[in-house]
Amino acid sequence: MYEISQRIYVERTLAIIKPDVVHKSEEIEKVILKAGFLILQKRRLLLSPEQCSEFYAHQYGKLFFPSLTAFMSSGPIVVMTLARHNAVALWKSMIGPDNITVAKETDPECLRAKYGTSDLKNGLHGSDTFSAAVREIRFFFPNTVIEPFPSKEQTEEYLSVNVIPVLLRGLTELCKEKPLHPCIWLADWLLNNDPSQPQINAGNILEGEK
Repeated sequence: MYEISQRIYVERTLAIIKPDVVHKSEEIEKVILKAGFLILQKRRLLLSPEQCSEFYAHQYGKLFFPSLTAFMSSGPIVVMTLARHNAVALWKSMIGPDNITVAKETDPECLRAKYGTSDLKNGLHGSDTFSAAVREIRFFFPNTVIEPFPSKEQTEEYLSVNVIPVLLRGLTELCKEKPLHPCIWLADWLLNNDPSQPQINAGNILEGEK
């Protein structure tokens, strides 16, 4: 049995370049791409105070809430859907702690330490969890379809039960047949031997017509 030694699990997260550093957006996007992210979606927009209140509804009631919504609606922002393996955790690590003093002391290379000027004007936003990312991405990109990600264990089980055995059988038959066009032959063989599809052959069709 072959072992798959390297697996890539792609997930998405939301990034916001806030009003205080939106003039640095191109510079920040280059850092994002260099880190291996894909920028799937991007918008530059100006939020109303009401939209900010809706987006930050989970912070409602905290002392900084009025200042936060006023700041986030004070100028244009850039919002992006980022994708790569472990996107949520990696982007949070890249931007660093919310508290600018802590960011500068403990992680001086992070983006907030570089671009932020205060706890409120800390330059960037990143989704805290995958479920938060789903909500936030849909807030800014409402037509986005985000499929649920299977766990690593579910993916491995599906491959070992449904994919690898069939592929090994096909490769074995390929070696026996030695066709002139092996890729085309294997593709046809896999289509005709897909265990999830009912098998239909000429004999069955003729039998059904009697």
